[in-house]
Amino acid sequence: MHRDYEDRLRHGTGMTSQRTRDRLIQRLYEEGLSNPHVLEVIRRTPRHLFVDEALAHRAYEDTALPIGHNQTISQPFMVARMSELLLADGPLDKVLEIGTGSGYQTAVLAQLVERVFSVERIQALQERAKERLVELKLRNVVFRWGDGWEGWPALAPYNGIIVTAAAADVPQALLDQLAPGGRLVIPVGVGEVQQLMLIVREENGFSRHLLDTVRFVPLLNGPVI
Repeated sequence: MHRDYEDRLRHGTGMTSQRTRDRLIQRLYEEGLSNPHVLEVIRRTPRHLFVDEALAHRAYEDTALPIGHNQTISQPFMVARMSELLLADGPLDKVLEIGTGSGYQTAVLAQLVERVFSVERIQALQERAKERLVELKLRNVVFRWGDGWEGWPALAPYNGIIVTAAAADVPQALLDQLAPGGRLVIPVGVGEVQQLMLIVREENGFSRHLLDTVRFVPLLNGPVI
């Protein structure tokens, strides 16, 4: 890749410049996010590459944006919040992501943990996400096109599981695939408003913690081309 093009990819110009990203990080910090590693990864990850060019000028607003197929790229606050929750007990070496989407959360996770295994039901979205991660030279992600409700049992267990769509109930398959001491971060509920839930696999079962009120697209069954 040509160096000038690579610089534009990573650093952007105008409304995608580093100064614009720095303002976003300051806002996230003021809203209570404090993990310096997570904030630094958010700061240096070029979110404008994960949205259509027509929306690139809005990439560093703290808001969700459409990515096609009735899906959205999560707001930076929520990406950072869920990443912080996942890492709250220390570094993780094996994380399952349900819902690749644009690949933005995937790219953030890839810089925070050793290995990411990402499942997406919409093949067209996942193929584009793969291309973006190749552009950014993030090579510690393995992708699967399939039903997120089923997880990825062949490679279980996982130290962390993150779900980027709202489930009506916590999928039993994901609980089964969580390693002892592992953490599952998932939005749960139906309708426009859900609850973010943290579930930790303890020695004698699971502890469940209801956290923020959130808004996510629903976690649907079945793969789609």
